[in-house]
Amino acid sequence: MHVPDVSVVVIVYNDAERLQTAVRSVLDQTLRGVEVVIVDDCSKDRSYEVAQELEAANPGRVRAFRLPENSGGCGAPRNHGIKQATGTYVMFLDSDDVLERNACRNMLAAAERTGSDLVSGMCVRVHLDNRWGKTTEWYPWIYSRTRTLESITEYPDLLVYDTLSTNKCYRRSFLLEQGLEFPVGIHYEDLLFSAQAYVAARRITLIPNHVYYWNVVEKAAAKSISNRRHEIANFVHRMEIHRRVDELLAAKGHTAIKTAKDAKFLKHDLVLHLRDLPLLGDAYRQEFARLANGYLAGIDPAAYENVTHLQAICAYLLGKEDWKNLLAAADAMTNKGRLSSPLAERDGRVYWCSGHLDDAEGRRILDVTDQGFHTTALSSLALGNRLTSYEDDGRGTVTLSGAVVNPLGRIAEDAELSATLEFRARRQIGVRSFSFPVATVRHAGDTIEWSTTADVGGTVRPLGIIDAVWDVRLKLKAGGDRMTTRVSVGGVDLESAARLRVRPRLTRLVSDRFEPEMTKKGNLSYVLAAEGAAAVRTQSLISSAMHGKAAGVVKRSLRRALKARRNIGSGEQKVKVYHEVFSKLPVKKGTVVFESHMGKQYSDSPKAIYEELVRQNAPFQAIWSYAGAKPTGFPTEAVLVKRWSWQYLRALAQAEYWVDNQGFPLALSKRPGTTYIQTWHGSALKRMGFHEPRTKAQGKPAQDRFQAAVNRFDHFLVRSEHDVRTLAKGFRLRDEVLLRTGYPRNDALVAAHRAEADSGERVRGPLAAELGIDPDKRVLLYAPTFRANADGAVEGFSFPFDVEEFADRLGDRYTLLVRTHYLNSVSLPPSVAGRVIDVSRHHDITPLLALADGLITDYSSVMFDYAVLDRPMVFFAYDYEKYSTDIRGTYFDLLDKAPGPVVATADELMQAVAAFDEADAKYAEARRRFLAEFGEYDRGDAARQIVEKFFTGSRK
Repeated sequence: MHVPDVSVVVIVYNDAERLQTAVRSVLDQTLRGVEVVIVDDCSKDRSYEVAQELEAANPGRVRAFRLPENSGGCGAPRNHGIKQATGTYVMFLDSDDVLERNACRNMLAAAERTGSDLVSGMCVRVHLDNRWGKTTEWYPWIYSRTRTLESITEYPDLLVYDTLSTNKCYRRSFLLEQGLEFPVGIHYEDLLFSAQAYVAARRITLIPNHVYYWNVVEKAAAKSISNRRHEIANFVHRMEIHRRVDELLAAKGHTAIKTAKDAKFLKHDLVLHLRDLPLLGDAYRQEFARLANGYLAGIDPAAYENVTHLQAICAYLLGKEDWKNLLAAADAMTNKGRLSSPLAERDGRVYWCSGHLDDAEGRRILDVTDQGFHTTALSSLALGNRLTSYEDDGRGTVTLSGAVVNPLGRIAEDAELSATLEFRARRQIGVRSFSFPVATVRHAGDTIEWSTTADVGGTVRPLGIIDAVWDVRLKLKAGGDRMTTRVSVGGVDLESAARLRVRPRLTRLVSDRFEPEMTKKGNLSYVLAAEGAAAVRTQSLISSAMHGKAAGVVKRSLRRALKARRNIGSGEQKVKVYHEVFSKLPVKKGTVVFESHMGKQYSDSPKAIYEELVRQNAPFQAIWSYAGAKPTGFPTEAVLVKRWSWQYLRALAQAEYWVDNQGFPLALSKRPGTTYIQTWHGSALKRMGFHEPRTKAQGKPAQDRFQAAVNRFDHFLVRSEHDVRTLAKGFRLRDEVLLRTGYPRNDALVAAHRAEADSGERVRGPLAAELGIDPDKRVLLYAPTFRANADGAVEGFSFPFDVEEFADRLGDRYTLLVRTHYLNSVSLPPSVAGRVIDVSRHHDITPLLALADGLITDYSSVMFDYAVLDRPMVFFAYDYEKYSTDIRGTYFDLLDKAPGPVVATADELMQAVAAFDEADAKYAEARRRFLAEFGEYDRGDAARQIVEKFFTGSRK
C-alpha cells in the first residue's frame, strides 16, 4: 500500500459551506502524495455529509471521520486526525482556511533535506471583509530566510511569537514517539502543543515561503472562541495554558525563553484583555485581577525591561487594582499616542498619575518624564476625551457629554474655551463632515468638561452606501491652542441606545438609521443601518445580488478600478509619472528647488544660498521642499511643496537648479537641463559612501543605483582637502565636480568671529532674549550625533549624563542648550527649566553655534563648523571605542586631533566644563591646526561665490 507523503488533518464544526474550499486547497497541491483526513466535531449542520461526499468523490485521497459528541474545541478532532493519518508527515488545516498551493511540496522538501522533525513556514492573515483585499504576514521577521535549528534555544522568538500549529509540518513518527497531543477541554490549545513540539524537536527548519492562509473576518457576528475576551472563562483558559507552558520551560531549564515569553505576555496577551475592561463590570474586573495578578507574580522582573512604558504601567496598576488609572492607561495603549491621564508632577518629575508615588517601584514605573508630555505643544498632544453620558430622544437628536484630559493643568483656568462636535465620514468622498457648536465647555479640575445636544438626524446627510461609517471628534479651542480629539466611549453603555433616523442623499431604500457603535479602539462612531421595512428588504436583496454571477463580474471590475485609483498615489506610480510625463515638460529658467535634510528643516547651506539670492535681488523663483503635515519655519515668500507630492515632483522635473544638502529622492533622475548643486551637510569623521563596509557588501545592482544617485551631482561643495580625500572619494566624484568654496552655512560664523576679533566683544543678539537666557550666564551648546545600530537604523536619544545633576552643579554659571540630531528628539525634566533648554526644534543650528560660548559634542560634524569661531570645545566620547570600531569605522582618530579635552565619564565632563577657561587657553593652538586642516576654504564668502557663479554672473 502506498504511504502518502503528507496527511493533512482538516477539522470542521458547523462549517459545511467552506469545508469544500479548504479540502480543495489540499487536493490541488503541487505535491501529489497528499491525503486529506477530515474530522467532523459532531456538527449540527451538513458538515459531515459534505465530508462524506468529498470522500466518495476522491477515493483513496480523502477519508472522513466524525466524533461521537462535540468536544467544544480544536484539540480532540486534531488528536483523532493524528491517529487516523497514514502519511510520513502531518499538517493541520481548519475548515475556514486554505493551504498555499505549494505548501506541502516546500515543507516536505525542507524536512527531507534537513531531517527535521518540524518544518514551519509563513502564515498569511487574509482579511476577508476588507474591501482592499488586505493581507498581513504573521511575524515575517521569523521567516526572513531559511534556517535550521538544532534546538529551540537557538531562536527563542519562534516559541514566543509563532504559537500556531497550522503553518507547520510534523514528522508523524516524531509526534507518536513523543506522545504529542493537543490538550482537550481547554482553549488556546495551539500555544501548549506548539511549545511542546518546539522543545521536543531534535531539529527545526524554518522556510520563508507562504504556506497557510488564515482567513479572518474582523466584523463576524459570532466571535471565535479565542476572541470572546469578555468571557472570564476565556481568560481562565489562557492563564492555565500559560502556566503549563511555563512548567514545560522550567522542567527543561529554558530560563531565557521564559523571560522572552514573559515580555510577550505583558506586551500581547495581557493587552488583548485590558482593551475590553472599560466595558466590563466590577465582578469581571475583580476576577480578572485575581487571575492576572496571580500569574504576574511569577513574571521575571527582567521582562519589564523589554516592554513599553505604558505596558509596564498597565501591569503595575493592574497589580494595584487601580481601575481608574488603569483604564486610562489601557485607552492610551490601544490608541497609540493618546494622553488619557492628567499626569502628576513631584520633585521635578512627571508621573502617569498621582497615586502610588510613595512606593519606590511605583515611582520608577509611573515616571513618564522622558515622554515629554509636559514640553510638547498642546496642539500636538492627542488628549484623551472620554464620553461621560449619552442620551437620545429616539428620533434623531442626541445629547453627549464628555471630559477632555487637561495634563498638569496646562490649559489655564483663564483660557477662553469653545468647542465644536464634528461628525466626519470615514471614507472621504470629497469632504463629508458636519459640525455642531458645543453648548457648554468649562474647567473641571484636571479635565475640561463639555456637553451639547445635536440634531444628527436632521443635519447629517450621508450619501448612503459608500459612506457607511462616521466618526465623532471634538474640536477644542483653548486660548490660542487648538486641539482635535476622538471621543472614546469609556464606560458608557451604547447597547440600549436608539438608532437615529437619517436621510441618505442617494437612497433610503438601503439605509435609514444611524447606529451608535464602539470601534475596535474604543471610540464612538455611527454606522448606517436599515430599520424600515422597505430598507431591510432592499438591503437583503442587494446582499443576495452581491453574491451572484453578475455581481462577481461587477466586483472584479470595481476592484480593478479601485486598485488603479489607489496606485495613482503610490511611490512607484509617482516615479513613473515623473519620468514619463513631468520630465517631458520644458525646464523653467530661473527656478530653484531647495531642500534641507530631506525637507525636515529650513536650514544649512541651502538656506544661506537662498538668503544670499534674496539679498542680491537675483532673478529666480524659489521652491522649498518640506516634510510633515504642514510647513513651519519656512519662508512664506517662497513656493512651498510637500516632499513626494505631485507638486514636488513637477517642480523637480522643471527646475533649472536643484540645491540641497543631503540628497533628493534616489529614484528620480536629473534632467540634462537641470544643474544639481550639492552643498552636503558636514565634513566626515565616519566613513562614507563606497568607503562604508555596508555599501561594499551590497550587490552590484544596489551599488549601481547608489552610484547613479551621486552621479547626479553637477557640483559638490567642499570646505577642505580632507573633504576631497574622504567625502569626494567615498562618493567617487570627479575632481571637476568639486567646488572649493567652503560651506555657505559657515559664512555667518566667519563673520561673527571677525566681528568679535575686531571689537573684542561678543554680541549675543536677539536669539538669547528669545530663549530667555540670563545675560550673566555663559552659554554651552550640547550637540551630539545620532547613533545607529548594525542595520543602520537610528537609535533613540537618551542623555549619557544626568542632566539634573548637570543643572544643579553648573546651572548657576551656565545655561545648557541641548540640540539633538534632526533624526532624534529629547525630553527634559521640568526641574531643569531655565537652566537647560531644548533647542532641537530650531531648524538652523548656525545661530545656536554663534550664540554658544562653548560646545559639548561627541562625534558630530558640528565640531568642524564650530572650529571657525575659535571657541572652546569638550568632546564627551563615552563610547568612543565602540563608535570608532563599529561597522563603519572612522577616517581619523579623534583622540589625536580633538581641539579640546576628550572625556569618557559624566564626572569628567562636568569637571571639564567647570575648567572651560583653562581649556580655552590650553587648546588654542590645537584649534588653529584643526581649522586649518578641516576648514581651510571657509572664508566667509561661499554663498556669494555660488550666487555669482550660477545666478547673477552667468546672467549678466
